[in-house]
Amino acid sequence: MYVMQFIDLKTQYQQLKPGIDAAIQEVLSHGQFIMGPEIKELERVLAEYVQATHCISVASGTDSLEIALRALDIGPGDEVLTIPFTWISSSEVVSLVGATPVFIDIEPSTYNIDVEQIESKITPRTKAILAVSLFGQMPDYQRINAIAAKHNIAVIEDAAQSFGASQHGKRSCGVTEIASTSFFPAKPLGCYGDGGALFTSNDALAERFMAIRNHGGLKRHHHTLVGMNGRFDTLQAAVLLAKWPTFAWEVEQRNAIGARYSRLLADVCIVPEVAPGNTHVYAQYTIRVPNRDALATHLQSQGIPTAVYYPKCLHEQPVFEPLGYRWGDFPESEKASREVLSLPMHPFLSESDQDRVVAALRDFFRAN
Repeated sequence: MYVMQFIDLKTQYQQLKPGIDAAIQEVLSHGQFIMGPEIKELERVLAEYVQATHCISVASGTDSLEIALRALDIGPGDEVLTIPFTWISSSEVVSLVGATPVFIDIEPSTYNIDVEQIESKITPRTKAILAVSLFGQMPDYQRINAIAAKHNIAVIEDAAQSFGASQHGKRSCGVTEIASTSFFPAKPLGCYGDGGALFTSNDALAERFMAIRNHGGLKRHHHTLVGMNGRFDTLQAAVLLAKWPTFAWEVEQRNAIGARYSRLLADVCIVPEVAPGNTHVYAQYTIRVPNRDALATHLQSQGIPTAVYYPKCLHEQPVFEPLGYRWGDFPESEKASREVLSLPMHPFLSESDQDRVVAALRDFFRAN
């Protein structure tokens, strides 16, 4: 039985192989494996793309979030507002710097932070809103930025899944004072290992980001901050530069494939809703069904892989038990975690494979 790919990195590599191989060989030849010339070039290209003054590449998306919090001097006694329905990094980093994550429920339509609830959770200890652009589209940053400005707190976009998306014509990573993304291989723009980046147009913050990623110093043997080893690998930057010429096409393909899924499935399940003014890069194409696990088993039997992002909310995780939350505190997040199912999605998904996914889904719902 033919088993299709959930995310097809092999086909992408085969199509881009000459450029990727040449880029890797260039790094092997010049030997500047740490902070080589490809790093600066990648940062220039990505900053220009999102219309930010600075891009600072780092070792992972998780590191980028931690560096952002450290640069803002967020620590013990401080609170950071975020969501419980996401990957653990966005709350993990808050705890790593000694601050407290404060959860806000999601909108059921977009899975992003419920902006209506933000102001009620702000206290004198709140220092930042860490808003996640989940699955590939952005929450309402115009409203989030306005609330943050009113209360003099920072906004950090966690754009690990939304690089390439836009909102009212502005690109993800370019709409908040600080933004973070990830280059994990499965992301819309992925390298061949871990990686990430920070974006800002604030010169002072950019300097702090650069210092913190390099053991707290901009100059060798001169350390002004407590930092970390958070540098991005030159080889990985070379891979991203080799992929960059086709990225716009891949974003277009993701939009088209996601829209086609939604047209073909809207009558049998809850499909992703794209908020007004948004584009969606479908880092995951995620549907909602009440009998999620049975559907996943059925699709697996047909050679169709699926994934669940995320089967448990963060307030259910043992590590966050001391926060004192309990089941029922975030009903929309909890309901989503039991109903979401992500289908195969990548720029190289053929119409025939997509039709196969749709047919298998429709067969399941006819029988159930």
